[in-house]
Formats: sequence, C-alpha cells, structure tokens
Amino acid sequence: MQSRGLAAAMLVVGVSVLAGCDALPAQTPTPTASASISASSPSATSAPTSSPTAAADFALPGSCEALYSPAMLDELTRTNPPLNDPGITIYATENVDALEVLASGIPTIRCSWGEAGAPGLVTNVSVVSAAEADTLREAFAASGMACDSLAGGTVCRIEQQTIDRQDNIVRIGETHYLQGSGWVATHWVDFAPSGYTEDIVATLWQ
Repeated sequence: MQSRGLAAAMLVVGVSVLAGCDALPAQTPTPTASASISASSPSATSAPTSSPTAAADFALPGSCEALYSPAMLDELTRTNPPLNDPGITIYATENVDALEVLASGIPTIRCSWGEAGAPGLVTNVSVVSAAEADTLREAFAASGMACDSLAGGTVCRIEQQTIDRQDNIVRIGETHYLQGSGWVATHWVDFAPSGYTEDIVATLWQ
C-alpha cells in the first residue's frame, strides 16, 4: 500500500479511489505529525506500558486475548489468524492529532489480526487523560469521522474504498471509542468483523 496515499485517504469523508494500494501493509506509514513516533513489533500478548497517569476508572487488559469475549476471540482466531503477526507494524490510526497523542508515551496495548499483505486490522487500547480524550474527540470530528454515543462513551468511524495494484476494490477504515480514560483505536483493511468494537467495549467496560 502506498503509505502516503493511505494516510491522506483516512482524513477525508466518502469514497476515494487511490492508485497503488495493497492489503494490510507490513511497513509503518510515515506520519505527518511533527512528533517522532516509533513502533515496536508486537508479541502475542503485548504488555501494557505502566504509567502513574493511568486513571482508576479504566485498566488496560493484561493480554490481547483479554480484549474480547470468548465468542469474538473464537471468531477472530478462526477467520483471520494469526494474532500479532510481527510483520504488521502499522499504527491503529492515521489521524495526525491521534498519532501525536500516541507519541506522548501513553500506556497502550497493541493487537493485530491477519498477516502482512492480507486483510486484517490493528487495535490499540490506551489510557488517556481527560484533556487528551477531548483532543481526540475534536480531531476525529474535524477529520470527517461520524461520531455517536455508545455505551456511555463516544464512537467515531470512517470507511472508504481504494483500488489496489491488481485493480481490486479494497475497503479501509478506522473506528475509535472513548470513554473515561480509555481509548480503543482500530485501523482495518478489508476485515471489519460485525460488532468488533462493540464487543471490546462490552468486555472492557462491563
């Protein structure tokens, strides 16, 4: 996937047709934010970063498997393994302001499904301050995402279509959920399981 093409496409509304797009890329796109961001390769149970800023109303799960209900975990394992392919190093968002929040070192656990070069998704679950949550909501709304209420929090979504190098239509999108000090960010390519974010919300905020 052309990195700059995807980054630009994620910040507009509607359907875009972009040249030179592959499925879930192995390389991390270069963000346009001024902050320098480095991504480490995930492990099967990526450990969250500890921080004294972590708020008491939201706790990061101890493993990627703990993000999901048993039914959703079974579906993901059956339909698009593996969990945390080390070849997938893209971020869970292409939004510039959101990338800057991630670059600040907030506590995060990162999980991915699928293989590099194939349909899949990346999800980050992070702890944010009230000010950071406000910044994210404003950034998502300003970028053209559709935002609504969900289970006591805010969910923002965007979905588009691109054309890959074989002239196939590829669906791409992002979904973000914010409640209290919790932020769930998902970037997906041709793989958006029904009820995915809703299942994470029900599992982590039950």
